[in-house]
Amino acid sequence: MEPTSQVVTAHPAPALAAFIDRYVGYRMSGFEAGLHRGLPSRHMTFIVAIGPSIDVISQTDARQSPDDYRCVLSGLQDTPAMIAHDGTQEGVAIKLTPLGSRALFGLPAAELWSTSIEFADLIGSPGRQLWEELQEQTGWPQRFAACDRVLTRLLVPERAVGPELSWAWRAVAGSHGTIGVETLAERVGWSRQYLTKRFTGEFGSSPKVAGRVARFERAKQMLLHTPSFVSIAQVAATCGYYDQPHLNREFARLAGCSPTQWLAEEIPSVQDPEMAGEPG
Repeated sequence: MEPTSQVVTAHPAPALAAFIDRYVGYRMSGFEAGLHRGLPSRHMTFIVAIGPSIDVISQTDARQSPDDYRCVLSGLQDTPAMIAHDGTQEGVAIKLTPLGSRALFGLPAAELWSTSIEFADLIGSPGRQLWEELQEQTGWPQRFAACDRVLTRLLVPERAVGPELSWAWRAVAGSHGTIGVETLAERVGWSRQYLTKRFTGEFGSSPKVAGRVARFERAKQMLLHTPSFVSIAQVAATCGYYDQPHLNREFARLAGCSPTQWLAEEIPSVQDPEMAGEPG
């Protein structure tokens, strides 16, 4: 059987747009069984499996045991997870920003830092309902509508992160990690130390680590989408790294491999380049 893949994206309901960037529906079949790296991102991991569960064989925190999930929710991270698959994967990735953790779940994203949990174990019956509804629906619009229904009912906008930290997070993510901590602190009117304490307490990582992840994510996407004649060194310079060895070191820390190894692992497994790195 020839490998096939499908990726469908959609915007969430307007009420959720401040907290969820998009939904990504994915379906892959006919590929060789293997491993997928779940990499650090500016989004929390929030994936509803359709069919087989998500088999995490190596967690971002080595102290957490391997597990499988029907609907996995994880905080931000600065290390990779390893997910086993049998060549078939299907589900919906909800691209949740850490600003949504309080508004939707009533807790700061920091409480889930580098931790994976079955969504129903955190939220109860709405988590089970979300998984069940996505199994019952066969079309992507209907699946995305189910996400809207369940998540909108969970939403309490009054619990949202305050304006200073919301601005700081969006500035780090929107600048792809190029804005400095001193500039962030000046803009919100706090000291660098106070900003770092509040930012870490809310999101789990310091502004500096969040910037490293945002810069890494931009480099990862550029490596996937730029023509072959654009070198890794050029990507490194564009993304704000000192040189290619600096980018290589960041990949080793955040992805557990070199850029070249990651490209070799990811590209053959997914036909649509927009898909690479989404589920996981």
